[in-house]
Amino acid sequence: MEMFKKLKLLLIILFCMQLNASAETKKEYENAIFAGGCFWCMEHPYEEIDGVIEVISGYTGGKEKNPTYEEISKGTTGHVEAVLIKYKPEKVSYPKLLDVFWRQIDPTDSYGQFADRGSQYKTAIFYLDNDQKRLAIKSKEKLDKSGTFQKPIVTEIRKAEKFYPAEDYHQDYYKKNSIRYKMYRFGSGRDRFLESVWAKKEKEMGKDSKKRYKKMSKDELKKKLTPLQYHVTLENGTERPFKNEYWNNKKKGIYVDIISGEPLFSSTDKFDSKSGWPSFTRSIDPGNIIEKSDWSFFMKRTEVRSKHADSHLGHLFDDGPPPTGSRYCINSAALRFIPKEDLGKEGYKEYEKLF
Repeated sequence: MEMFKKLKLLLIILFCMQLNASAETKKEYENAIFAGGCFWCMEHPYEEIDGVIEVISGYTGGKEKNPTYEEISKGTTGHVEAVLIKYKPEKVSYPKLLDVFWRQIDPTDSYGQFADRGSQYKTAIFYLDNDQKRLAIKSKEKLDKSGTFQKPIVTEIRKAEKFYPAEDYHQDYYKKNSIRYKMYRFGSGRDRFLESVWAKKEKEMGKDSKKRYKKMSKDELKKKLTPLQYHVTLENGTERPFKNEYWNNKKKGIYVDIISGEPLFSSTDKFDSKSGWPSFTRSIDPGNIIEKSDWSFFMKRTEVRSKHADSHLGHLFDDGPPPTGSRYCINSAALRFIPKEDLGKEGYKEYEKLF
């Protein structure tokens, strides 16, 4: 009995230590650094995002300490105009910030942005850790393959260096000098370029995908889904390992969201992770995947959700096999499997080329 009491006390102490360590590890916010030409034009779109705490205009990437705007303007310091974004990862994900970044710039311009010419206006993503580096590379590759731009994507992905806040009069310039800001932005050609690129792209893809993969109400889903499927997708549940439908499925085909039908994974990227859940090295369409920070169970993990249905799918880990090193650990209950021979009649003919 005495031994049992001591063991119980030890477990309580260990639990409290883990809880305290988790509280210390969890950050109030995280940082992201992007260079997109004139920093006035990069502050505005990020400050409108829910979950962004603050956006600071500044300089980074060069070796000169405490540079001034006058020095930067000469283009000889090695620094670029950039913004440092403080954000809450539980509200807005880093991939979301990357998506916003690409929609503010011309990533094919190697020597400036729009009317602003010179090395100080070059575009770049400055990663602060390996996770940001991985996500930035993935995002750039996705954009390059999308065909949105006819020219190569030249935006650099660089390790973050010291960030120097710009002078006070540059901070929130779009608020302090709104008329001059609007005139500058329009005159630079930025808005016309972005509208010509993204309005066309959204017309071609965005409306169609929203119509095809629409979200259903909870009442509709309770009728459509099994209790387990509902628990996993809407209540962030987890099914039992080795006791689910697809963990050992070796058939050729694709896996789609159980609710919306949006394509998520392919059998060509599936592998046996010995975990008891379906595991994949990559997504069949990165545009249908959302990655979010998850602080449950006293640790930081990366949750994986579907874009259109917002279904909880599982989690992403960095212990997968080559070539990606990623392991998407997914609940079978969030998926529907479509065999390769049924792709055409199910409306997924474009994926037949995978097999």
